Amino acid sequence: MNPFFIIFIGIPALEIFLLIKIGGQIGALNTLALIFLTAVIGVYFAKLQGIQTLKSGMINIYQNKMPIYEIMSGASIAIAALLLIIPGFFTDSIGFLLLIPFTRRILFKITLKTKTKTKEKDQEKTIEGEIIDKKDEL
Repeated sequence: MNPFFIIFIGIPALEIFLLIKIGGQIGALNTLALIFLTAVIGVYFAKLQGIQTLKSGMINIYQNKMPIYEIMSGASIAIAALLLIIPGFFTDSIGFLLLIPFTRRILFKITLKTKTKTKEKDQEKTIEGEIIDKKDEL
């Protein structure tokens, strides 16, 4: 399936479906209050996680280490904050999952594992050889 279709048609349709279902259960005003509450709480926690990640990255830099995890973590926190600002329950749940350091590490391990598998497949196709110039032999 086309990812463009899923992003621009599927996710908003799912969000509207969830808003209607949850709004029917708890009421329209409570649903709106819940959406605003998740956005405010999510942005607050994203700010806290961002500051903590920045401090950890600075410590790594002072120790002459590459802050690779902190860079990836900072990017995922920024994406999480964006998802939490977008109104809807599906994007909020994904945003909160990205804010939790434990689930973030699991997602990083899964992503890096698939990247290393593709690199191993590319290395299997590599043929090593040596070029011999005939002029040097004479």
